[in-house]
Amino acid sequence: MKTTYFLLLILAAFVLSGCPTEPTDQPPPPAAEQKPLVVFLVRHAEKTDDGKDPQLSEEGKKRAEELARALKNADIEHIHSTDFIRTRDTAAPIAKEERVEVEKYDPKDLAGFAKKLKETGGRHLVIGHSNTTPELTKLLGGNPGTAIDEKGEYDRLYVVTIGKDGTVNSALMRYGASFEKPAEVDEKTEAARSMMF
Repeated sequence: MKTTYFLLLILAAFVLSGCPTEPTDQPPPPAAEQKPLVVFLVRHAEKTDDGKDPQLSEEGKKRAEELARALKNADIEHIHSTDFIRTRDTAAPIAKEERVEVEKYDPKDLAGFAKKLKETGGRHLVIGHSNTTPELTKLLGGNPGTAIDEKGEYDRLYVVTIGKDGTVNSALMRYGASFEKPAEVDEKTEAARSMMF
């Protein structure tokens, strides 16, 4: 009986010797440092009018090349495109130039994609559409500006930056052939013109 009691005391002392009696002064392991984020966002270049998944027009091919030239020194690390011919082909020249593989993203889950970009950090180019590009800019904390003119506005280049401290800055620039919004003709003026001989 005494032997069993003695063995239990030794076992308890052995187990308890592994438990610290005082809090340690060591800091927790450092969290992974957040990389700053720079995202360039553009709508796909000009497209042809045929089919549900049209290709780039000749103007669009020129614009895609111009995008590659405009971002040549931007140190793009990641290129993202929706899974359409017009977006993939807009990304192709700069992907080739920078030797970066084009990654597909789901335009129906822009909130999830924005979160992924923020978590990843680094320098990204995102090719989207007239409705998704301003929306993603907004989700990243940038200023989307006015709606993109669906019929002819292809020259917008958004830049959104998020610093290590979470500070967001955005800018809207233009590249390639400039978009000129058609002048709105006053209905009364147009009616008067039609009455002239």
